[in-house]
Amino acid sequence: MQGSQFGRSPVSLPRPGRALKAVLLGLLGIWLVFALAINWGGAAGASFFALCGNTHAVLSGEVWRLFTAPWLHMPTGTVWHLVSAMLGLYFLGASLEQEWGSKRFLRFLALTGVLAYAVQVAVDALLPARVGAKLVPEYYFGAMPVVQAVAIAWASSFRGRTVQLFFVLPISSRGLILFVVGIS
Repeated sequence: MQGSQFGRSPVSLPRPGRALKAVLLGLLGIWLVFALAINWGGAAGASFFALCGNTHAVLSGEVWRLFTAPWLHMPTGTVWHLVSAMLGLYFLGASLEQEWGSKRFLRFLALTGVLAYAVQVAVDALLPARVGAKLVPEYYFGAMPVVQAVAIAWASSFRGRTVQLFFVLPISSRGLILFVVGIS
């Protein structure tokens, strides 16, 4: 039988490559370590904030925060921050890794994460202190800027394709770019 009972072929999930699998496992593993440290590790949990983006700390020489911030997700409260990042990477990143190869894909992820937080530091440093205090949190972290870059890269690489936004809304590659830019 060639399709489902409705005449359409069944939906297939993306097959992530080795690099994307490692990134997804890394995000989940790091989140789990910090969740355990914060909830049961006492003072060890405070180390979470030593790795988050912080404009003052980065400008004081703690540049590593630009590299570690994209890997961190809030280990307390809701897990949707992590889940949404992982879903975005899974559904859009698999085809990018297949198209570009693992090395280029990993370089892209690393570069967009560092660049996103470097721009945040620069904007925060250039804003008047009162405005920056209202717009930029003291600590910032998460892979959502990387996911947004992956979405734009996917839409640029696969023009004319559609994706199911929120699993139900079919949206064109151009519409995806407009959505990502608009939501940002």
